[in-house]
Amino acid sequence: MALRWWRWRRGCSWRPATRSPGPSSPGHAGPPGLRAASDALAQELLISTTELKEMSEYYFDGKGKAFRPIIVVLMARACNSHYNNSRDMQASQRSIALIAEMIHTASLVHDDVIDDASSRRGKHTVNKIWGEKKAVLAGDLILSAASIALARIGNTTVISILTQVIEDLVRGEFLQLGSKENENERFAHYLEKTFKKTASLIANSCKAVSVLGCPDPVVHEIAYQYGKNVGIAFQLIDDVLDFTSCSDQMGKPTSADLKLGLATGPVLFACQQFPEMNAMIMRRFSLPGDVDRARQYVLQSDGVQQTTYLAQRYCHEAVREISKLRPSPERDALIQLSEIVLTRDK
Repeated sequence: MALRWWRWRRGCSWRPATRSPGPSSPGHAGPPGLRAASDALAQELLISTTELKEMSEYYFDGKGKAFRPIIVVLMARACNSHYNNSRDMQASQRSIALIAEMIHTASLVHDDVIDDASSRRGKHTVNKIWGEKKAVLAGDLILSAASIALARIGNTTVISILTQVIEDLVRGEFLQLGSKENENERFAHYLEKTFKKTASLIANSCKAVSVLGCPDPVVHEIAYQYGKNVGIAFQLIDDVLDFTSCSDQMGKPTSADLKLGLATGPVLFACQQFPEMNAMIMRRFSLPGDVDRARQYVLQSDGVQQTTYLAQRYCHEAVREISKLRPSPERDALIQLSEIVLTRDK
């Protein structure tokens, strides 16, 4: 019953075990704490301009994995239980779940503009439908709504924690735009980029709800380390799926990272077996045939297996950290979730 609110359906999308009648929307999915937070989304995005409203709400269609808000809700309850044996969430903790999803979604909209992406979650991207300029503005609007919601919480420590996420997202994007000529520096560069672009949001959101629910700095660090390690593992598996899943499963084209000139974990591990990939990495797979050749090298190597093994190590560390909290159904759910991260196929 550790994940009694959720079941893992085909395609690895989180869905509620039961669904109340009504249209598919963020307000009609998830456990009570998450549902209450999601109901507030419509209020945060109250926009008079029809087109801007449609663009801003485009990805809030209930079809995402809701991975981040689920972790935040579970972490809030686990920390509350650890501190005072109560799993009730504060309104401010529910807001963090909403804010995390809004920051994540704003980053998706902006990333799709940077990458000139045409599809996400099995449908056209905002930039392909409305154009790049309007997409940038829509992402900005979502981010501003998240900032307003964050300011409303009124806790300066929490505000500082979550504004760090926005800085990390920008720095991570800059890291992704660069390459390291020194082979020994590449993996550290890749992991730093992975933390800033993906894991920072999860780590700092977990830390934020722990700060709101428990005064113990030790618990804050446990929450942060759990989120950091699960977040890095999540992205490592995402990078593996770019080589092992079909486009229909992923909801976006596979080998997308190679086409963007990015050397992810499977590529960097494969490069150790096929040094001829170094030249392709430095030119960001820009010559005709580079993408196909690099993909074949990865599949012929143990790059996928090594990246998966690395993700397992991060998940094991996440479990070690969260196991320090007092036992609760939510703590156990977080342990189970870290295991599910490794077996997802989407």
